[in-house]
Amino acid sequence: MSKSTRGFGFGRTSGTVPVIELKVRRSSARSARLAFVITVVVVGLAAMTVASDRMHPILAGLLGGLLGTLAGALVWLLVRIWPVLRILWWWAPEIGAAIGLTYGWIALANATPALITFAVLAPLVGVPTVVGPIRRRVKAVAWCVIVRHRLRVCFSQFIIANKSGSLPLILLARPTPVGERVWVYLRPGLSLSRLQARLDEIAVTCHATSALVELASQSKKAAYLRFDIKRREVLSSKVKSSLPGLVKTDEDIPAPTTASAVVPTALDLPDVPAQPITSTAATSATAANGRKPAPATHVAADGDDDWI
Repeated sequence: MSKSTRGFGFGRTSGTVPVIELKVRRSSARSARLAFVITVVVVGLAAMTVASDRMHPILAGLLGGLLGTLAGALVWLLVRIWPVLRILWWWAPEIGAAIGLTYGWIALANATPALITFAVLAPLVGVPTVVGPIRRRVKAVAWCVIVRHRLRVCFSQFIIANKSGSLPLILLARPTPVGERVWVYLRPGLSLSRLQARLDEIAVTCHATSALVELASQSKKAAYLRFDIKRREVLSSKVKSSLPGLVKTDEDIPAPTTASAVVPTALDLPDVPAQPITSTAATSATAANGRKPAPATHVAADGDDDWI
């Protein structure tokens, strides 16, 4: 799509605003031609083989060529317009909202007088603006729409997937208590580890506090990822709870009715009888011969103070 502007006293400037990048169009055209040829050959041979059992081989060849050409043209068209279909998918919420509002306004204006029309539109606009929960819900849905476009900017500006310039397929998005969650299906050239190294840049582009990316499910493919965009911290906000009212304070604790007990300084075991302590060696000797061992004596020689 070309656009030219004429300046006032500054000459004429011209520029091109591409809806689809040039390398994407070239890649799409090359893929479409390849898909056309392969489809014509495969479908034509298959149709000719099946039809040759019921008709002349020449007629079967003509029928196979016709069917192959039709199927190839359909495949070529789908591959060729895929970039346009992808753009329509990216802008599907905005396109649907614009069509719904336009035709809804026209139908309401044609069916009702102007006063009734404004009386119906006033609650539709005023209630989401005044009522807090509805306003926050509408705001969360709006951020989901915005985040899908911001992720597309990330992939097109500083996370280049491959040489052909094909971008990942950004799927659905839904609000979460801390932000938004978006599902993305990657194209060849990207991986989970590469995206995890660019989370700071992704958070800046999405106007968020932080970002997290992980596999959408352990049973899914490695190309199916889930982005969690974080905008707020719900754990730091204050909430009302009835638990503090259940805890007794100092005023609620009754005062002691008796004098404070004396802290014991030793063990008092009146129920345990005292037992004499005997030597282990003496007990072992008595058990061996049945007699009580005599005390050991030793007479040292004169001048001999040490003995073994």
